[in-house]
Amino acid sequence: MSQFAPETPFIESGKLALGAKSPPLIIAGPDSLESEELALGIASELSRLQDKLQVPFVFKGSYDKANRSSHLSYRGPGFEDGMAVLRRVREETGLAVTSDVHTVEEATRAAEVLDILQVPAFLCRQNDLLQACASTGKIVNIKKGQFLAPANIPARAAAATGPQTPGVLVTERGSSFGHGDLVNDFRGIPLIREAGFCVIFDATHSVQQPGALGDRSDGNRDMIPHLARAAAGVGCDGFFFEVHPDPDKALCDGPNSLRLEDFEEVLEQVIGLDRIARRL
Repeated sequence: MSQFAPETPFIESGKLALGAKSPPLIIAGPDSLESEELALGIASELSRLQDKLQVPFVFKGSYDKANRSSHLSYRGPGFEDGMAVLRRVREETGLAVTSDVHTVEEATRAAEVLDILQVPAFLCRQNDLLQACASTGKIVNIKKGQFLAPANIPARAAAATGPQTPGVLVTERGSSFGHGDLVNDFRGIPLIREAGFCVIFDATHSVQQPGALGDRSDGNRDMIPHLARAAAGVGCDGFFFEVHPDPDKALCDGPNSLRLEDFEEVLEQVIGLDRIARRL
């Protein structure tokens, strides 16, 4: 492997362009959609940051978090209400939007609104779902399962690629060793990029401690900036952040969400490092 991974494919779809010599893509938003007011408030700040920092943003909010530590945990507003919120975010702010999809039917219907279809980590081996996403003609973002090695990625991406697929993103979010924590092996980023895929680093799920609080997950948000800077130094193609104005009151994944007021400073750091690592 060379010291620097070669240029990854250039992916372009609608208002989005990433890879090669493009600025890093920033995917950000609350873990779960809580209300239209909250979503629009966060999206407005992301739009401001997009204009100021001159990097592309995608608003992310889940309409349904089907994989929860407890079946009693908050999952989101559901498909219909969630799609309505995401559509309004897209119309009012101009931001691209993304969300998790869980079934073949959801993928087909969600593609009417979403710019990127996100495949949850625990569903990344569901070939029917991947193929349904591929058939939509939208960018597919595969959250790399905590149980996958970099060498497993090409087969997952192949399943998510159809004749009209603009490109497949791979999001690294740490690996599980069965001890209530996630660990990042940063060798995976250049390995996946050398295989020809754009890599997004999920700096917030990477600090998650799954199920550590019994009926919900814990996390260490203080580690988010450190891991994001490390990933930028390795040279990924974009970053994923869960952000919330008051993470301690978030209905889902608050312990591993970044405070919205701290987001700009973290972004300035990782964008600066990204320019050096990827020679932009």
